[in-house]
This record gives sequence, C-alpha cells and structure tokens, in this order.
Amino acid sequence: MTGKLKIYIGMSAGVGKTYRMLQEAHNLLRNGVNIKIGYVETHGRVETEALVEGLPVIPRRKVFYKGKQLEELDVQAILLLHPAVVIVDELAHTNIPGSKNAKRWQDVMDILEAGIDVISAVNIQHIESINQDVKTITGVEVKERIPDKMLQIANEVVNIDLSADDLITRLKEGKIYDASKVQQALQNFFKPDKILQLRELALKEVAGQVERKVDYEVTAKEKPWRHERLLACISSNHLIAQHIIRKTARLASYYNSKWYVLYVQTARESTDKISLAAQRHLINNFQNATELGAEVLQVKEENIARAIIHEIQTKKITTVCIGKPHIKLWRIILRTGVFNGLLKALSENDVDLVILS
Repeated sequence: MTGKLKIYIGMSAGVGKTYRMLQEAHNLLRNGVNIKIGYVETHGRVETEALVEGLPVIPRRKVFYKGKQLEELDVQAILLLHPAVVIVDELAHTNIPGSKNAKRWQDVMDILEAGIDVISAVNIQHIESINQDVKTITGVEVKERIPDKMLQIANEVVNIDLSADDLITRLKEGKIYDASKVQQALQNFFKPDKILQLRELALKEVAGQVERKVDYEVTAKEKPWRHERLLACISSNHLIAQHIIRKTARLASYYNSKWYVLYVQTARESTDKISLAAQRHLINNFQNATELGAEVLQVKEENIARAIIHEIQTKKITTVCIGKPHIKLWRIILRTGVFNGLLKALSENDVDLVILS
C-alpha cells in the first residue's frame, strides 16, 4: 500500500512551512504515532530549531563531495526503520551527484512506495509548470523544481499564507535570514509587489488543487464525464517546445488527465542534420515532459499531420496543443493543405485544438 503525501506550500521562504510541519509532528507524537524527522532545514531560525527538540530524528547521510563533508536525506535508513510518518523538508532539493536519485522528490516517491506517509514542504516558485510565471515576477529563474505530479498525487496540499507586511516584518526582525542578508533581500525578492504576485500564485495553485480533487473524486461519482487526454506537439525548437510542454502540463493538471508529448522527426530533422545542441535540448525536453507526468512519443514520419492523426486515434486524444506558428510557416501550412487536413481529422474525431501563444 502506497503511503500518503501531505505538502505544505508557501509563497516564499520564511512563511512558516517548516514550523507548521514540526508542530504537526509534535501533535502526531503526542497521539502515539510512530513519526520520525527524516530531514528538516531550520536555516538557523531560533523558533524552528526549538521545535526540533523532543522529536526523534533519523541521522542524515554524510557524503564527501569535492573535499567537503555534506549531509543528505538517508533514504535507506528511513526504509529500514519504516516509521508510520516521516518529515522530509525542502522537496525541491537537488541531491549530491552520485546519489541514487538526482532529486529529493524522487527520494520521497521511493519512501511513499514503501508504504510510509510523508509530510513535506515547498515554495510556489519551485513548481515546474509555473516556473516561467515566477521568472516574470521576480526576474530570477529558479533552477530547483518539482514536477506538478507531486501536487497531483498529494492527498493534501496546505497553503501557509502570510500577508506581505507580516513577511517583510519577519525579515526585518531577522527571523528569515541572517542580518547581513536582510537589506539585499528587501531590494530584490522581498518587495511588496513581488510578494503579492507570488502569494496570488500560491493561493490559486492550492485552490485549483482542491477544486480538481472535488471534481475528480466527488463529481465523477455522481455523473459520467469525458476524461480528457491531451497531446502536445513539439519540434526541435527547444524554447517553443519548453513553453508548449509547460502549458500543456498546466492543462493536464487542471483536468487531472493523461497527456502525451509528440515529436515527429522528419528527414529534415534527422540526427545528422540538426546540431548537437538541438539534440541535447530535445532530450532535455523529453526528460522534462516525463518528469511533469507526460508519456513521450517519438515518431519518424514525413507527413506531420498524418502522424498527429494516427496518435489521436490510437491514444484516444481529446485535445491537441500546438505552438503558434509564425506568419511564414502559416503560409506554407495553408498552401500545402496540411493544416486543413488536420482540422478535418480533428473535427471528425471530435478533438479540440489549442494554439498556445
């Protein structure tokens, strides 16, 4: 039996996610639950460190990397001790090279598969499909990310909310970062307008998760509905492909649906005709799509429309997502009748077409 996952989510560091996890751990311990601390990051915050006292902690795995001794979550120790519940902080953390899994969220998946419940935490900026939105708001591209599927498989997602004023007050009081970092934080990430936008993202994400869970678990029992199956069509243009993958992932998350990423390799895009950089980006996009929960389909075919139609029929696709072609490409498509043929096939199969801006 798979363990249950609970995720505390917040708009930024310092809202109190770890604090709330530790409070919950104390409550569970008082009620006789076999709970262990697998990994908690206090960031030197006095209030948070005080809450660790009295909780059973599983020692971290010590690893030497580039001449330094570092500490990681000890997944094997957790699996051997097999507590009923384990606290695992910093869900988006990247593990030290050489670890069994590249990311901590993958460690959490292993723990869940062993039948152990996990309570974890993450900031909204670490969610893969809204990474671009966060970059637009903050001007920073967050490198450590978790796939949206982690929120989808979670049994409970709890938003830890705080007003912008309260968060900035906590920062000035030295409750988030060391005093030497406060001014820099105030000038960059912790500006009221940025905090408000991130807060809105967090609130929307959690509200959306609750709404989808109600739709899927309650409404579906009362009335049958069409289960969406999405197909994202990408090319070797990595930036456009990345955009299509992320937006389709958001749609798939909204509909709680199965989705696919289709790459049609024509002779013009064979490995000997596109650059090594383009090939590398393509592989990265396939990996990204898989982590976001998609099944990747690679097809060799000269007629792209025919390849799309074939996958629509075999995979019972309900919605096709494509990027917005530039004007020159539109002229080629319309002149060759490829798009008209595709539209006709979509209509015959009762399939929606979404052109992503």
